[in-house]
Amino acid sequence: MANENPQATPAEEAPRGWRAVFPIAYWLPRYQAAWLRHDVVAGVTLAAYAIPVSLAYATLAGLPPQYGIYCYLVAGLAYALFGSSRQLAIGPTSAISMLVGTTVAGMAAGDPARFAQIAALTALVFAVVSLIAWALRLSSLVNFISETILLGFKAGAALTIALTQLPKLFGVKGGGDHFFERAWILATQLPDTNLAVLGFGLVAIALLVAGGRLLPGRPVALFVVAAAIVALSVTPLATMGFKTLGALPAGLPDFALPSLRLSDVDGVLPLALACFLLAYIEGVSAARTLAQKHGTAIDPRQELLALSAANAAAAIGQGYPVAGGLSQSTVNDKAGARTPLALVFASTAIALCLLFLTGLLRNLPDVVLAAIVLVAVAGLIDIPALRRTRALSRLEFHVALVAFAGVLMLGILKGVLLAAIVSILLLIRRAAHPNVARLGRVPGTRRYSDVARNPDNEDVPGVLIVRVDAGLLYFNAGHVGDEVRRLVAAAGDVLHVVVWDLSTSPYVDIAGVHLLGELRRELAERGVELRLVEGAGDAGGNRAAARVTRRRWRREVSPAVSLGTTR
Repeated sequence: MANENPQATPAEEAPRGWRAVFPIAYWLPRYQAAWLRHDVVAGVTLAAYAIPVSLAYATLAGLPPQYGIYCYLVAGLAYALFGSSRQLAIGPTSAISMLVGTTVAGMAAGDPARFAQIAALTALVFAVVSLIAWALRLSSLVNFISETILLGFKAGAALTIALTQLPKLFGVKGGGDHFFERAWILATQLPDTNLAVLGFGLVAIALLVAGGRLLPGRPVALFVVAAAIVALSVTPLATMGFKTLGALPAGLPDFALPSLRLSDVDGVLPLALACFLLAYIEGVSAARTLAQKHGTAIDPRQELLALSAANAAAAIGQGYPVAGGLSQSTVNDKAGARTPLALVFASTAIALCLLFLTGLLRNLPDVVLAAIVLVAVAGLIDIPALRRTRALSRLEFHVALVAFAGVLMLGILKGVLLAAIVSILLLIRRAAHPNVARLGRVPGTRRYSDVARNPDNEDVPGVLIVRVDAGLLYFNAGHVGDEVRRLVAAAGDVLHVVVWDLSTSPYVDIAGVHLLGELRRELAERGVELRLVEGAGDAGGNRAAARVTRRRWRREVSPAVSLGTTR
């Protein structure tokens, strides 16, 4: 039987050297003929899904509809060369499209040609940033944005995106520059609703939702688009106020680098950084989800290089920033993709459509594109996950609310940056406030553990045993010192010895040594001895710092400290 997981290889057989940089050079020679049929079907199915969705996302990004198709055409080919996932599909996503649309509008000053060039330049800068991150091995960046932050951000982004599409659903003009202004303008225009457009849109939404549930992994959006085109072509609906897509230019895009440079436009770098952050987190999360399903693995660092190549291709092919999304990747996977060759077949099918079939889209109503976007972004609001977060941690839930409110009040770009800042501040807060445990003897043993977690533990008379569940560093020394002093005060006058267990403090910097020296002197004035045990970590983290730390240790701590061990 043919191997269903061509990339699921033992660790010792994993590609190395230059083949690790070009995974296609590893899996293509091992390609089996039995996989070809699956990859062809998956590629054609992905193309059928991608065309209507990319049209919708391009309008969301403020670009002509064909630019979304260009993104799928070129980005998939580039990812197939460098990507480590066999299921991930690369193209425009709703959040990045909205981010580009709302941000570039202010830079382009109403010039459509400049708008397109700025969007392509953003993709090119994105590619450079991702390449630098790959070279510097910064794949751990994905860990800096917590799932809690993403829950709030995605919910806020979904509402923001939805509000830009609702005027199309109601057949009104809409307007406004931010969420609340758009909501107010839409409310004032509701009496002018075009009922024919609204009814048509609601039917499209119902068909998309029902098709997604009954026919998962199928290009339901393509069937809805085809039905809508037929309806407007053969019925009087076209005379009832429907706006349509119009003629799309036939042929492939002109391949060229953006004519603008980074110095020509203010604000491109922050936009590219925000797109990169979103794309990498979304892409790696989607790739890991599908890899776990099939028992394969991905290389997070290699994904940085693949993302760089995909966005460089998008920039050259008149596109805008792209990412690997879970929805299109799920379509690709459920259609039977065995290798990234499915993306090559998808690009081939898209190219044929651009060459010969663009005329069929002339009568596609805008309300159907709005329906596709609305159904897509509805999946970004995960109410059950928010409820679980609230039940497990009020702090994490409040962080999600901050990200949610930030997107609504500040916009997508500033909301992304706010989410990143909140994540980093949360990490710093946690690192600056480590747990300072009071240890007690586990009954009947010579082992010690945290009394707060094990209330039955026995105290040693006249002895306080403390342990800090982190390194002793300059940014947490103040908190640790306060907590230890509080425990010393609570012990009262019976205290004779403080034992400091360093087994969970692998790193002690100069500020940590200074803290120990201060505590030694304070305890000595009370007639209390300080003993340090299990000190096996690295004091200072490097040779120069270690020499300084050892000198200060000998001067401030060691004269009155007894070293020992615990079990």
